[in-house]
Amino acid sequence: MDELISALLRALAFGTPLLLASLGAVINERAGVVNLGVEGMMALGALAGFAVAYGDGSPGSGSVWLGILAAMAAGGLAALLHAFVTITLRANQFVSGLSLSLLGLGVAGLLGKKYEGFPLFGQPNQWPFTIGAIVLALLLAFWLTSTRAGLTLRSVGENPAAADVLGLNVNLIRYGAVAFGGAMAGLAGAYLSLVYRPSWTDGMTAGLGWIAVALVIFVGWNPLRAIFGSVFFGLLYYLQFRLQGKTFIPTEFFGAMPYLLVIVVLAFAGLRGQQGAAPEALGRPYNRGER
Repeated sequence: MDELISALLRALAFGTPLLLASLGAVINERAGVVNLGVEGMMALGALAGFAVAYGDGSPGSGSVWLGILAAMAAGGLAALLHAFVTITLRANQFVSGLSLSLLGLGVAGLLGKKYEGFPLFGQPNQWPFTIGAIVLALLLAFWLTSTRAGLTLRSVGENPAAADVLGLNVNLIRYGAVAFGGAMAGLAGAYLSLVYRPSWTDGMTAGLGWIAVALVIFVGWNPLRAIFGSVFFGLLYYLQFRLQGKTFIPTEFFGAMPYLLVIVVLAFAGLRGQQGAAPEALGRPYNRGER
């Protein structure tokens, strides 16, 4: 029983950044915009959060909570770049997202060299983040289905032309959704550098952003299902470390296990027709006046 509780707690710890990032991706994709730059935005958020929280290294020179705000701002600003390229300039969303991911990882790796090897003291507790992420998922599920604003967001993702006819500012709504998704990715990065592993290391996102993107499809763009999906993948991460060296299976297999399972579950979702749950206008730029 103790082992089961321990596994669940570790799964929640691993799953928290996945839940935060995937909730942001759910919102911007519900508005019709795909952003594959989650990995890069998480890296930028992790660096910005650690840099502000660390300060100059002397006691009291930094602020963890300002670090969290800085991480969300870094992710949000990076997302706005993606929004400008894809919404205003109507460039390909997938190409822009991939470019943002590479750019974010590269910039974070370059600027973060001065912070490598320094730990952060007085980091916040995990549970406010974990509980807050779960509560946020519940609120977003209610907001999307039971409020006028949530229905407005969904209409923009399903039929932007009809939403435009009704007087809704499609581009403004999409900008807001993308910025929110970036802020949540930045917060997920801050969790990694301030809470889970209170330090900065190049590559510390370790593919979590890509798993968060896949998780959105796996859970059918549903915030409630994202809770269980993130815990499930969090458990896989826990088992990856827990089982290494205790079986005859090569350690490389355990390292690849979460990514292999992403492929399996997405294939399974495709066979079940899960792609039908995607917003109708997802990934397509909106040109006003076209029907």
